[in-house]
Amino acid sequence: MVDSEYRKEPRGMSESTTSGAQGEAQGGVDCAPASGGSWVARVVIFLTVIAVLVALATFAAQWKKGVAVRGFVVDGASIISDREILLRINVFKGRNLQNLDTKELKKRIMTIPYLSDAEIGKELNGIVRVKVFEREPVAVTVLDGQVMALDGEGFLLPETKDFVEKFPKLLRISGITRFGIAGNGLRQIDRRDVALIREFLDVLSRSDYASLLIGELHLEGNNMTWCLTAQSPVRFIVGNDGNYKEKLKKFEIFWQKVISRKGFDSYETVDLRFRDRVFTRDTLSPVVMKDAPL
Repeated sequence: MVDSEYRKEPRGMSESTTSGAQGEAQGGVDCAPASGGSWVARVVIFLTVIAVLVALATFAAQWKKGVAVRGFVVDGASIISDREILLRINVFKGRNLQNLDTKELKKRIMTIPYLSDAEIGKELNGIVRVKVFEREPVAVTVLDGQVMALDGEGFLLPETKDFVEKFPKLLRISGITRFGIAGNGLRQIDRRDVALIREFLDVLSRSDYASLLIGELHLEGNNMTWCLTAQSPVRFIVGNDGNYKEKLKKFEIFWQKVISRKGFDSYETVDLRFRDRVFTRDTLSPVVMKDAPL
């Protein structure tokens, strides 16, 4: 009897184990179709999205082929007028937008001297947006009887219709003799003169009141560049070797302590090039005067 009961127990365990294994097998069979269906659904959705995108791209490409240039919008123009730009590009109006050659369009407007660069953008509604970057005049000069502006890179620009009204206080530059023709067809003064003018203008703009008095800078060789005021014919020699901060400070002191007392036409020249001294010359005799402390 003991042996018989002992033998039945493993048999029960075997049945239980078999039943569990069958359950697990049945569970595995039930999950497989669900997983496979989810994967198939994802593939179908993915392919549908791709198809829609391709269809939209094809439609957009066909639609763009039929869009014509309706008009232009100009941004960034202040010195030159929008009309001056539009006169050069209106010929592109009505052309196919997709086939519009933006390089050709840019080439047409870059013939305007006051433009340094331009960006052309197409919009899907048929509008072409033109963003221009203008050269900024920093001084004015006269060459061959023609008034011209001078920008920070030394390019000589023709006077515009409203130039005087837009830039009434530009420093006048005279004595320009060295210039050449740049790649854009504009005349450009010598780089050494450009550096001198830029340094002088920078110091002048930060001076206490020399900027209110000095109206002209005359370029001269042999370190003899000089400047003039509107009130006096006296030539104030500042030279070509820089250090204009100290020289303009001496100019201000000399103007307050001497010129304002002795008169605007007391001297022919006032030489500001030497440290701690100011040399003057009038019609009678040269005078050496110690400069006031800076």
